[in-house]
Amino acid sequence: MRILGHAYPAIDLKHARVLITGGGRGIGQSTARLFADRGADVVIADVDTAAGQAAAAEIGARAYELDVRARDQWDKVVADLGGVDILVNNAGVMPAGPFLEESDSVGHATMDINVWGLIHGMRAVVPGMIERGHGHVVNVASLAGKIPLPGLAVYNASKFAAVGLSAATRLEFAEHGVSVSAVLPSAVRTRLSSGMALGKGLPTVDPEDVAAAIVATCETRKAEVAVPNYLAPIDVALAAAPERAVRLVRRLFDGNRALHPADVETRAKYEEQVRSITEK
Repeated sequence: MRILGHAYPAIDLKHARVLITGGGRGIGQSTARLFADRGADVVIADVDTAAGQAAAAEIGARAYELDVRARDQWDKVVADLGGVDILVNNAGVMPAGPFLEESDSVGHATMDINVWGLIHGMRAVVPGMIERGHGHVVNVASLAGKIPLPGLAVYNASKFAAVGLSAATRLEFAEHGVSVSAVLPSAVRTRLSSGMALGKGLPTVDPEDVAAAIVATCETRKAEVAVPNYLAPIDVALAAAPERAVRLVRRLFDGNRALHPADVETRAKYEEQVRSITEK
């Protein structure tokens, strides 16, 4: 037990089995690669089987097809693995556009993947962790789970939910030796942000930066980690600031950029991919 720090049982990454959802691309793929470099037994789960298998082959990992919305698929994967030491709930979607123009089906898919995906994952994996007396869950949320953004209303809702879910389950699981961390990246250069205007005052990071933060939580077991970390208190600052001042800052940094993508064609392709998910 540590006097200053966490009291969770240590997890040796060289002997840990790590299950990463959405591991075929972006943050998930970078995280899988970093865990593999640390000697972990990495398992990539992705609804895109081709992407998942390609990413797994690159690092010598295993790959499973998994739609995180389907609890029965979760149970099959976990039963086949026989136990998971670290779960990285990373799979997610980020549709953008005016709230009133977003279809119900896309909104449902966003909540099902970004929220129920985490719920299903923890309910499938954590009982085994509790039985073994140790384990760690990383829920990849977003700073959009703290900061509302026009054009991302339902995505905001899903990430606010992810932050609250992580905080509450952390309290429930702590006495059993299982920790839960929420990682909250700013804008990330991945497919989710394709076509959007990045930079220009908006802190932007690479998937590798988020992967490093995810892996670091296996040691620190922090409840929340912002990427970049200097943005951690931004929600408190925005809440304390006068509304007029906040509006001015939003205008200066183009706070409505999610409503008007920089590359309309590229963004449209991603949005079409999100809509196609709703049909599965």
